[in-house]
Amino acid sequence: MRISRDRDPDTGGISRLMLFFAIVYTVEGICQAKVGIVWQPLTHYLKETQGWTPVQIAASLAVLDVPWIIKPLYGMVSDFVPLFGYRRRSYLLLANAGAIVAFLWTTQALTPAAIVLALLLTAIAMAASSTVCGALLVENGQKHRASAAFINQQWLWFNIAVMAASLAGGELIEFLSPAGAVHTAAALAALAPIAIIISCQLLVDEAPAGIDLAEFRRALRGFLGTLRSRTLWLIAAFLFCYYFSPGFGTPLYFYLTDQLQFSQGTIGLLASVTAGGWIVGGLIYRYLLHGMATRRLLNLSILLGALATLAFLGLVDETTAIVVYFLSGVASMIANIATLTLAADHCPKRSEGFAFAALMSVINLATPLADTLGAFLYQHLFASQLAPLILVSAAFTGFVFVLVPLLDRGIAQRR
Repeated sequence: MRISRDRDPDTGGISRLMLFFAIVYTVEGICQAKVGIVWQPLTHYLKETQGWTPVQIAASLAVLDVPWIIKPLYGMVSDFVPLFGYRRRSYLLLANAGAIVAFLWTTQALTPAAIVLALLLTAIAMAASSTVCGALLVENGQKHRASAAFINQQWLWFNIAVMAASLAGGELIEFLSPAGAVHTAAALAALAPIAIIISCQLLVDEAPAGIDLAEFRRALRGFLGTLRSRTLWLIAAFLFCYYFSPGFGTPLYFYLTDQLQFSQGTIGLLASVTAGGWIVGGLIYRYLLHGMATRRLLNLSILLGALATLAFLGLVDETTAIVVYFLSGVASMIANIATLTLAADHCPKRSEGFAFAALMSVINLATPLADTLGAFLYQHLFASQLAPLILVSAAFTGFVFVLVPLLDRGIAQRR
């Protein structure tokens, strides 16, 4: 895929990519079902109106992660099969048009099952759009040696959007009924994908692609090379261990509402504070850490992650919550840049969509499993006490220190 020519091809191409990534990930921050504007209204609706427990919510909404787990399928289709003469642009247009329709359906859904089903379709559309954008990132990140800069740009704007969406979601709960808040959030989310449809036409100039035998063979070689790559299997195993620490996202929501008696507006504010921490983490990387080697960045991210997790032990009121959520956001952003750069820099050429999506699916699989495990431990083993779960999660994060030198040696041996 190439970007429109400028007088300076590298500078012009990178600038257009940076703008396009900002738009795509702003939309994703608003529309992604489990972090965007719909998430808090949905959780509130299931808790207050339906009386669901933490385990029920975590386990039932884990279905929204399935489209993100099967991202390699979208990547493989995009790599192999041009749609209407294009490998990337047509899929972006189709996916975002589908997201608009699915969100509009969500505004009319009246039962938990119908709402979750409609949001599942939005998740499929957003996952497909994200996969195609990821393929574009890997192709051009390796070409310009700018993978980390592109990843930082994407997640910087993703979290700017999450910040705004979290505030909006919390406010919707304060002023509307639980079901009304969900429907209104879905209506607002339906507007966002229009920006991708427009920017795709204006910013992405893709050379037409057909299905011919030579191109198919190149794609097949890249695909088979991905499956045979021991380096990628090693990185996948590392990423799973990195992200599989018992999560406490859902238990934390119950702790904030039932024990600390936080309002829904305050909880929305905290989600926004976390996004603010991600933004600051992105700026820290851009101005202070951008020259750091990947291994050192991984070690730093593990240390910050363990410390940020332990900081939740000091969460006792709104002031401490703001501080803790902010620090957690900073640590999460640095972890995200470190792990996604590791993944992007080792994807084989001509199978970028499939390979990068496959590695992201490992993360998308580990995260809901960790959250469900955390909810189970919170409810059945720790008697709804958050502190033991925090300690266990921090210990899991700290354990990953041991795996970094093993990963480093494993990659070196495969070169």
